[in-house]
Amino acid sequence: QVQLVESGGGLVQAGGSLRLSCTGSGRTFSGRVMGWFRRAPGKEREFVAGISWNNISTYYADFVKGRFIISRDNAKNTVYLQMSSLNPEDTAVYYCAAGGMSTRYGARGSSEYAYWGQGTQVTVSS
Repeated sequence: QVQLVESGGGLVQAGGSLRLSCTGSGRTFSGRVMGWFRRAPGKEREFVAGISWNNISTYYADFVKGRFIISRDNAKNTVYLQMSSLNPEDTAVYYCAAGGMSTRYGARGSSEYAYWGQGTQVTVSS
């Protein structure tokens, strides 16, 4: 098992920034693809960003458009999502996800990830 705990959510004005953190414990964290997803009110959960196990490669949903940066510190068992130029459409619960040991780099589907955090609320006011 991998336990994931997100933090850093909150209320921010449009145009503002937030940094989300996700700290893992339990089974090996460093060897896994990690991802961020979000679920807006009334919508399905969607992929936001992913990162390779070695912190070398990243990939994003199109709607990120250069506004978000995913990174990780394997020594701290932590993955981050730096979000900038936030707009009200970014309002959602944001979830951290850890891949299984066979999850490939580039995975964007929820079913491809094995472990999930409880989520952190991000609210962007206009």
